[in-house]
Amino acid sequence: MARIFYSLAGEGRGHAARVRTLVEHLRHDHELWLFAPDEAYDFLTRFYGPESRTPNVTLMRIPGLRFHYTHGRLDLFKSVASGLCYAWKELPRLVATFRQRIAAVRPDLAISDFEPSLPRAALRERVPLISLDHQHVLAAYDLSSLPAPLQRYAWLMSWVVRWYYTGQTETVASSFFTPPLKRGWEHVHQVGPMIRSEVANATPRDGDYLLSYLRTNTPDRVLDTLQRAELPVKVYGLGERPALGRLSFCPIHEQWFVDDLAGCRAVVCAAGNQLLGEALYLGKPVLTIPESLHHEQLINAHFLEQMGVGAWETLEEFDADTLQRFLERLPDYQSRARALCGRLDGTHDALAIIHDVLARTAPHTHGVRLNESAA
Repeated sequence: MARIFYSLAGEGRGHAARVRTLVEHLRHDHELWLFAPDEAYDFLTRFYGPESRTPNVTLMRIPGLRFHYTHGRLDLFKSVASGLCYAWKELPRLVATFRQRIAAVRPDLAISDFEPSLPRAALRERVPLISLDHQHVLAAYDLSSLPAPLQRYAWLMSWVVRWYYTGQTETVASSFFTPPLKRGWEHVHQVGPMIRSEVANATPRDGDYLLSYLRTNTPDRVLDTLQRAELPVKVYGLGERPALGRLSFCPIHEQWFVDDLAGCRAVVCAAGNQLLGEALYLGKPVLTIPESLHHEQLINAHFLEQMGVGAWETLEEFDADTLQRFLERLPDYQSRARALCGRLDGTHDALAIIHDVLARTAPHTHGVRLNESAA
C-alpha cells in the first residue's frame, strides 16, 4: 500500500471530478491525502469529508488560485492581481507547510492537478511527482489549427505551466481532443478525460429534452434564450427554483445529473473539458457558450467544433438564432457524437501511468496487488 499526496486547483468542478474518479480507483489499495481549495474542496467534502469516513482518504483544505468576476463577467485584471498576490504571499508558506507534511508522512508519490505548491515541495523533498491535468494542453499540444489570438494565449500560458511544474517524473495531459504533440513535448502522455463510474455505467438514451449546466453568475438573458428552445430544458448549477417556461431547475445531485445527461438529446453548457468529455462519452452533441475572456474554454470550444460534434458561441453573443442553428443541425452532430459513445475514457491509461511510477520508484510498498491493478 503506497502513500500518495494529491493536490488540485479549486476553480469549477472539472479538477475535482477528475481527481475523484482516480481516487475511487486508488483508495482501495493506497492511502491518499487530498489537498483542495475553494470549490474543489466543497465538491470533494461530500465524498471524503469528516462525516463520510471514507477509508484510506484524508481531505484537507488549502489556499488556492481563483478567477474573479465583476458584474457577472470574468475580470482578468482582478484574477491576475490575485494570482500575483498568491504567488508572493501564500505560495512560499504553503510550500513550507507541504515540506513539513512530507517529512512527517513520507509519501511514496505526489500527484498534482494544476496546483503549484505540492510540486515544489515534492521536488525539494525528492518525492516522485506526476503532473496530471488539462492545462498541459496549452504547452504540449499542436494548436496551429486555432485562431492566432488563442495560439498567442496558449504560448503565454505555456510559461505558467512551466512555472508550475519542473522535474516531474511523468507528465499526463487529459483532454477530449488529441492533436499531435509539439516538438520537444513527445514525453507527454495523452489520455482522454477521467470518466466517473456513474457516467461509465450509464445507458445513453435519446430523450425529448435538453440539459444545461450553468454557472451561478450566468446572466438572466441566457435563461431567456433557453426558454425559446423547441424542447424542454433541465437546468443544473443554479439551484432549485420555480420552473420558468420550458425551463426546470434541478438541485445538486450527482446521480440525477448523470441520469439526465444520459437521457438528454443534447447539452448546452460552458466549455469545460470534464463536462464535454462526459457528454461525448455518452454520445451527446454539445452547444458550448464559453465566456469571451475564458481562453481555455474557447480552445475547447474550437476543438469541439472541429470534431463535428457540436457548435459554440460566446456567452455574451449567445442568442435564439444560435440555439436554433444548433438544433437544426442536431442530426448531423448526433451521428458524429454517437460514434464516440463509450470511447475517450482516459482513466485506465492514467492509472497505468501512476502504477508504473509507483512500481519504479517505490516497489516495496505494493507487491502483487499493484501489478494486478495496473493490468
